[in-house]
Amino acid sequence: MNQKTFGWSEIIRLGMVQASLGAIVVLMTSTLNRIMVVELSLPALLPGALVALHYLVQVSRPRMGHGSDQGSRRTPWIMGGMVMLAAGALAATFSTSLMADTPTLGVIVATTGFIMIGLGVGAAGTSLLVLLAMRVDGQKRAAAATAVWLMMIFGFAITAGAAGKLLDPYSPTRLFAVTLTVCATALAVTLIAMFRLENDPGDIIPEPVAASDAVPFRTALADVWKEDSARQFTIFIFISMLAYSAQDLILEPFAGAVFGFTPGESTSLSGVQHAGVLVGMLMVAFVGSKFAQGRAGSLKLWCVGGCIASAITLVGLTIAGHVGEPWPLKANVFLMGAANGAFSIAAIGQMMRLASEGRASREGVRMGLWGASQAIAFGFGGLLGTAASDLAHWIISSSGAAYASVFAAEALLFVVSALLALRIPMTEQQQQEEEQAMAQPSFS
Repeated sequence: MNQKTFGWSEIIRLGMVQASLGAIVVLMTSTLNRIMVVELSLPALLPGALVALHYLVQVSRPRMGHGSDQGSRRTPWIMGGMVMLAAGALAATFSTSLMADTPTLGVIVATTGFIMIGLGVGAAGTSLLVLLAMRVDGQKRAAAATAVWLMMIFGFAITAGAAGKLLDPYSPTRLFAVTLTVCATALAVTLIAMFRLENDPGDIIPEPVAASDAVPFRTALADVWKEDSARQFTIFIFISMLAYSAQDLILEPFAGAVFGFTPGESTSLSGVQHAGVLVGMLMVAFVGSKFAQGRAGSLKLWCVGGCIASAITLVGLTIAGHVGEPWPLKANVFLMGAANGAFSIAAIGQMMRLASEGRASREGVRMGLWGASQAIAFGFGGLLGTAASDLAHWIISSSGAAYASVFAAEALLFVVSALLALRIPMTEQQQQEEEQAMAQPSFS
């Protein structure tokens, strides 16, 4: 099959799609959360459950990946997923106007909307990653993954800032108009970005799998699970992303309770962490592309090293819980963000590499399996972190020591993740690259 390798123009176009996806998602997970809790005076548990539901629904990712494997192109799945995401966002937004007068109907509509959001993210996100994995050169994968994820973060930031200004003064009608504008813009950008991306004149498009030759989903999933690398990478993704997300909801309360940070100061601490994540991602992208054939460019090495570094920074937060004010908390959080960013972008690059290894026509199933593992981990991570914090505070009288015990447990999860990453078997191509790397200096 002769298909042109994607250059930076095509990678940026896929990044525009990811940014569009992120723009809609951030409006649903952040803005609607605030509207339900503050303006509608609803329990915080409701938006929390809805966000968890949209993660839970993404267990369907492997099935969607299998569906795209059976076709000749990924574009219909990306476009279809974005349409489903936009429709779910509009339904979820409309539900807020119903909740004031008919709460039960409003919750039903919101639940339906967030299920559609999860399905849309799963369909579009899985096929987009498969397309990147199959059409980007190995030495560009870390840089490509970083570029696409940074554009998604850019989508988060632009939407949050613009929507925040347009929503004042708040009204249900204004909220729906803003959501409609964001969704329409996202769909237009996606349509333009995906136009003829897969049918370049130099490409030979594969024929769709004939109905008589189609492999049942359960058979395809079983085939992938039998592959050592796919199975072990799935477990690594789950444990590492569980550790990554478990501190999300307890870091700011920790800063307030132990270090006396004001709400504004604790919010700025999240900005410090995200700045670190950005630095970590850019570091892996630069080193991974500039030294792709050497030891410094090994994505597996970055996965292991990033997990170990994340564990060390969490040990630092454990010490901070006992020491308190003298500890350089902001520097610790920045380094934690950098370590998290390094391991996560390396994991995505490794994911792109492994997706095309193993049995043919299973790329979508592999990517879907890993995406589902990540979504489930993210869904449970925040819940696990807060539950562990509550339990620790119930057992331990000192607030700092209670938080420290949770951070220590998260550090242990990252150590386990590093060990799992080490055990992931190398493909034949990776073994050849490692042999070449051993024959030359790391930065030659």
